[in-house]
Amino acid sequence: MFWYVLKLLVLLPLIGLMIWGTLKLAKKMQGQFGAPSGGAKAVRIVETTMLSPTLRLAVIEFHGREILVSTSKGGLTRLAEAPARPSEHSAEPAISQEIVQ
Repeated sequence: MFWYVLKLLVLLPLIGLMIWGTLKLAKKMQGQFGAPSGGAKAVRIVETTMLSPTLRLAVIEFHGREILVSTSKGGLTRLAEAPARPSEHSAEPAISQEIVQ
């Protein structure tokens, strides 16, 4: 019984540390695989909204287009497509330059 408790006290924290380390490594490496070598991504998730526990809406930007998709256990379904809206960061300098001139 003593050996069982001793092994439990040693191995349980060790397993917990391994799980924690794996999660930290996965979070750090997330997004690095499959990205182009230049660092710019071709696909960007603009917004997501959960409609139910199994159904979610997502707006995806791809090649200057915004695509509305629904995601469920059955897969993805394209619902609509529109030109991409200008990003907030690129609009601010243009506005400030107009005011100065």
